[in-house]
Amino acid sequence: MSLVSVQGLSKSFGKTEALKEVNFSMEKGEVLGFIGPNGSGKSTTIRVLLGLLKADSGKVRIFDQDVWSDSVEIHKRVAYVPGDVNLWPNLTGGEVIDLFLSMRGQQVDYDKIASLIKAFDFDPTKKCRSYSKGNRQKVALIAAFASDADLYILDEPTSGLDPLQERVFQQQVATVKKRGASVLLSSHILSEVEQLCDTIAIIRNGSIVEAGTLNDLRHLTRTEIRLQTQKSLNHFSDVSWIHHFVQKGNQAVFQIDSNKMDQLIQALQGMDVQSLESVPPKLEDLFMRHYETTGEAGES
Repeated sequence: MSLVSVQGLSKSFGKTEALKEVNFSMEKGEVLGFIGPNGSGKSTTIRVLLGLLKADSGKVRIFDQDVWSDSVEIHKRVAYVPGDVNLWPNLTGGEVIDLFLSMRGQQVDYDKIASLIKAFDFDPTKKCRSYSKGNRQKVALIAAFASDADLYILDEPTSGLDPLQERVFQQQVATVKKRGASVLLSSHILSEVEQLCDTIAIIRNGSIVEAGTLNDLRHLTRTEIRLQTQKSLNHFSDVSWIHHFVQKGNQAVFQIDSNKMDQLIQALQGMDVQSLESVPPKLEDLFMRHYETTGEAGES
């Protein structure tokens, strides 16, 4: 039984199809990167998971419970951080953190809160109306990670954080994963997704276009090769599995289909290779493949 199961999820707003037969699942202890361009359906999917929107069709379950009819019970075990946190302006950050945790009905661990406040370099004594966007995010992140949730749903959670605080966030994700919790991470920071996530799901135009582990999907991207030889490589520009070939003198930069490395090695026999550098494919390459061909815009 999957911790999160989304099967055939569809949702329309009037004549606009926001989600079309979306399918993915998550297991206990898994970190799933949920990515896609603006307007692709990420936030709509998350709102359905949270029971804030009712699906038109499909079966969506968390902890083997229906996300719509059983949302109250599900929320007791879920921590959620949106990408734009709104807080009560006249309360202090510390008061809001306490309020969020008391609403969960769990015993509050004040030592854990203090540790997180220190890690995120956060001042909990100021009124929320004085906080920057990054500090508002810290309030939600501290409250989330101070809870003993089984599932963390994080929608652009590091928006507004500086690089040092992003590192603290990554450490906290690793901590809850080690505890056995699962994390659904929607992020536009692809290096963060690549570093943290066990699996990814790319959504475009309301449909999942790629899903699986990053290693499973690397065959869909290309490896960059930087090469220096004594002999001419002009003929490489005509090879079908070599792409974007650029040569300057006896140096060349190009891309190859990732399953063609053996053929490249064979083709270099007798070429007096002086240097060869291989740059493995990245998540960004896979994402941009889909992003560059989409005309989407607007809210996610």
